[in-house]
Amino acid sequence: MSARYVQVTCSMVERVAADTERYMSLLSVRQKLVASNIANADTPGYHTKDINFQEEFQNAISGTNPTVVETQGLYMKNDGNNVNMDREMRLLSENDMRFSLASNLVRSELKSVRLALDGGGSQS
Repeated sequence: MSARYVQVTCSMVERVAADTERYMSLLSVRQKLVASNIANADTPGYHTKDINFQEEFQNAISGTNPTVVETQGLYMKNDGNNVNMDREMRLLSENDMRFSLASNLVRSELKSVRLALDGGGSQS
């Protein structure tokens, strides 16, 4: 196995790892927002906060911090609170699924690198 092969493989993994790290950081931001929304479900005047996940992921790749916005279009209760528990629970599940997929991707990439470094990926 050549040093160049190892260098290219490590470079690819570093790129995937960096993007995955940004993705998982964004998942963490959303998880905190959803937890805050749930914690404030009975707080009068509290408005649901979230991020535009796809847009913020593109921004994260370029290194900018996510913008937290109030979620529009939700039913407003008499006390001014608009937290929808069904929506928040769906977001928790979605976030969990995304985190699991990202974790599996990282594990798979590390396994590929390990195989390559052990010579399992060579055709010689």
